[in-house]
Amino acid sequence: MSTMGRIVEQLGKDSDSLLHHTCKGIPKEQIALPGPDFVERVFVQSDRSPQVLVNLQRLFGTGRLANTGYLSILPIDQGIEHSGAASFAPNPIYFDPENIAKLALEGGCNGVASTLGALGAVARRYAHKLPLILKINHNQLMTYPNTFDQVLFADVDQAWNMGAAAVGATIYFGSDESNRQIVEISEAFHHAHELGLATILWCYLRNPGFTKDGVDYHTAADLTSQANHLGVTIQADIIKQKLPTTNASGFKALNFGKTHAKVYSELSSEHPIDMVRWQVANCYMGRMGLINSGGASSGAGDLAEAVRTAVINKRGGGMGLISGRKAFQRPVAEGIALLNAIQDVYLAKEITVA
Repeated sequence: MSTMGRIVEQLGKDSDSLLHHTCKGIPKEQIALPGPDFVERVFVQSDRSPQVLVNLQRLFGTGRLANTGYLSILPIDQGIEHSGAASFAPNPIYFDPENIAKLALEGGCNGVASTLGALGAVARRYAHKLPLILKINHNQLMTYPNTFDQVLFADVDQAWNMGAAAVGATIYFGSDESNRQIVEISEAFHHAHELGLATILWCYLRNPGFTKDGVDYHTAADLTSQANHLGVTIQADIIKQKLPTTNASGFKALNFGKTHAKVYSELSSEHPIDMVRWQVANCYMGRMGLINSGGASSGAGDLAEAVRTAVINKRGGGMGLISGRKAFQRPVAEGIALLNAIQDVYLAKEITVA
């Protein structure tokens, strides 16, 4: 079966809707589209230094998606937030950081994101082979009772010293601690750019009040898109965001913030590709790339779900996928096959921006 045939098969009954949808609210002509010349066409206009451009090009120029303008990133930092046992018991070899680097290399990824300890343990062997992304803050859940806060575990100088290409960080927008996190990460990203490192921001929402009447607005298109907009404002070069699940107004349902009726009636819709297009629009119309997260591993359906997410991201104008648990919580060969299946979506010329 051809690559495109496999993709259609994995999309199942949604294949026609996902492969033939056209975004009308924000047409593709209005966004900065990913492409082989993205760094030269888009980032060169910015205030990023030549060294930042070099490291961005390192990311874009590595792996199976090299020089396409798309990214496939492997994140394996879950041992802190989700615990080492919950993350690695399904496949204990990934307690060894070298296997994390090997999976990213053999899986054809553009880069690998992990913790200071994990990347530091293998940096001398892998920093010149694979772009390293040092995740500098984490939510540790050993405090009892659990609290939810992103705290700094590393600093930008350590990323630079190990030869990393970029730093990554998370902000819990909407949380009680978000103002402090915004200041911390804005300062860290400024220093990263001073040292020539690229910056990637996990723009996640976190507030118990964001779930109301049985609807979880943590993945509402309007709220996640505003988080993206805040992220690019502190000069994240790449935004990581969860795939939106509803176009219902989180702002109206929760009775806070401000929005506009056109967002829901004209600029977006309940179609998943339109919702991703709204996320991209809030990343300065795609000038800062949007990568969607692959989500948790749910078993046999992971491959189809990953392919579906990649198709929605690509057709929405996004820049790629960052998928971890679906890949490393299974046998190595299956993990590589899943990463390659994601990459195949971005390599398929038949799948175009909607």
